[in-house]
Amino acid sequence: MRTQWKGTDVTEAVQAIAAVVHQPMGPFELRTIEVAAPGAGELRVAVKAVGICHTDLVFATGMASMTLPAVFGHEGAGIVEAVGPGVEGFSVGDKVLLTFDSCGHCRRCAEGHPAYCQDFPMRNYAPVRPDGTTALSLAGEPLGGQFFGQSSFASHAISRVGNTVKLPPDADLAMLAPLGCGVQTGAGAVLRSHGAGPEDVLVVIGGGAVGLSAVMGGKIAGCRTIILIEPRADRRALGLSLGAHHAIDPAAGDTAEAVRAISPLGADHVIDTSGHGGALQAGLQMLAPMGTLGLIGVPAQFDATLNLAIAQAITFGHRVMGIIEGDSVPADFLPQLVNWARSGALPVERMVTTYPFAEINRAIHEAHEGGTVKPVLLFD
Repeated sequence: MRTQWKGTDVTEAVQAIAAVVHQPMGPFELRTIEVAAPGAGELRVAVKAVGICHTDLVFATGMASMTLPAVFGHEGAGIVEAVGPGVEGFSVGDKVLLTFDSCGHCRRCAEGHPAYCQDFPMRNYAPVRPDGTTALSLAGEPLGGQFFGQSSFASHAISRVGNTVKLPPDADLAMLAPLGCGVQTGAGAVLRSHGAGPEDVLVVIGGGAVGLSAVMGGKIAGCRTIILIEPRADRRALGLSLGAHHAIDPAAGDTAEAVRAISPLGADHVIDTSGHGGALQAGLQMLAPMGTLGLIGVPAQFDATLNLAIAQAITFGHRVMGIIEGDSVPADFLPQLVNWARSGALPVERMVTTYPFAEINRAIHEAHEGGTVKPVLLFD
């Protein structure tokens, strides 16, 4: 889908510093852009911290739905600077957390599943508002934005009431920014999508920010056994310190056998954050009767498939579930995550490394190298 621009209203626009991607696979370049005044139902947020998520980098490769040049970023946290007509519940000066967008009125939204909004792709992956306009411009030309309803790789972002959550006045924005996507996805996969409980065995494949959030979610759920599968020794150690009872190195042998050596009946919940075909096939072999495999990790090839033994799935009641944003209702779940983070039950700060916003490319490189689990960019 290529976007036909409908123009940009820059009345009362402000200048902002943004990380702009001009070409597929290109670097993030710091540029001065213009951010429009908020329209009806919108807020303009002075971004103070923003996490870097793998999804930002996937779309920055120039996927068809995102017209370049564009501004990405979807784990923003900041302070409300201006409110548009019809906005209620927010005031200038409020600290807020930004998250994914949804229409709020389709069947799935009405049922309490906004992550599966019928308009999710358009509202989160297209570079424009729902009416086809963009709030961003560069040198007088329209600039792709509104990524996940925010485009927060910029010092200022336009969000909607529906994807903005108010924070306590003393909130630590740098530590809470990742809650808007990565943390709510991992923790929500366990607590909401899978509904894991105290009698359950949980396996998490992949020890990145989402996987470690799933481990922490498993601890909050009280799962009796939590197993992390992760190739890096430092992340296995971190996972154990965050609540995993066992950590398996996939290079050591058959991971399904290793899981069944710990839990002979298998796992009630297997959550994959890797998107790796071999890991997913092994995940199917780990399932206990009526066990569920949850798919979070995006595969390298978008048309990748999973080989499911149908007779086995029927016999044991196995389920495979796609998961996005942890099936979160942000207005309810994000404040809960904030409370857990502030109480120490969800110690997200232990996987966060902060960088000045100007060092975005270094942060991405160090995340790719594996030394950084969750990079968070800070503005002055």
